[in-house]
Amino acid sequence: PWDLEQGSSGSSAGPGSATAAGLVVFSIGSETWESTPSTRNGVSGLRPTFGTVSRAGAMTLSWTMDKLGPMCRSVADCALIYSNIRGSDNIDRSVMDVPFQVPKPRQIEDLRIAYVGSAFEDTATTENDKEVLDILRSLGIKLIPIELPEFLTNALSFLLSVEAAAAFDELIRTNQDNELVRQMRMAWPNVFRRSRYIPAVEYIQANRARVLLNEKMNELFDSIDVYVVPSFWGDNLLRTNLSGHPCVVLPNGFNNKDSPTSISFIADLYNDGNAIAIAQLYQEATSWHKRYPPKYAVE
Repeated sequence: PWDLEQGSSGSSAGPGSATAAGLVVFSIGSETWESTPSTRNGVSGLRPTFGTVSRAGAMTLSWTMDKLGPMCRSVADCALIYSNIRGSDNIDRSVMDVPFQVPKPRQIEDLRIAYVGSAFEDTATTENDKEVLDILRSLGIKLIPIELPEFLTNALSFLLSVEAAAAFDELIRTNQDNELVRQMRMAWPNVFRRSRYIPAVEYIQANRARVLLNEKMNELFDSIDVYVVPSFWGDNLLRTNLSGHPCVVLPNGFNNKDSPTSISFIADLYNDGNAIAIAQLYQEATSWHKRYPPKYAVE
């Protein structure tokens, strides 16, 4: 809704744009890699820890990466919606019942908050992103510089393609994939077709490597509780979707085309509340989440 000539991004484009335009108070988005479109729509979004929200009734793309979470005007609203949709329903067997608590302001000082140093030194990183660190410091947060564990994360990206091909196996076997409109090289029909030629050995080896990635991420969170990173920097989005870590995305300004930009806060597994607390602290010191698309502005 910020640019009527531009799509609202991803498989949750409708919910994201409706929330941004103020047509609904909140919506539920899905993310497998990067399709919870909070950034494009200038809203706050929570991608919860994998296995904490049931996906029953949602279309499957990847059994081990699909996640559902709320998109709202504010981070506080995301926490409220998440508290009501989390937990097992005896349908999605991947879901666990785990405690959920957002640290109170006096508890935040005990959290170890980090930022990915090389990400904020990257020439592609915007002033909007760098200003987030300044605001956090002005709020009394002592930021710890870190680097993400080295890993050839992008080599595992084909795991999504293979699982998606399996999810749509019947479509392919009955030749209904030929009826899909988009048939370009990188469109889903051709992704499904190519993925049938990936050997089972390579798929298993990639999943073994994924376990190693998860272990490295777990080791990282032995020394920190939350880290902040530009939303689309490096392999962070893929690695945290593979590892299942929770992420809060929220607006942090606009680019030179007057489109919203965002920043991301990542927390340890099953500690979604930590990311929510720091993201909310930042958000309450700004007013970006109160902006509406011009054609939908509240008078």
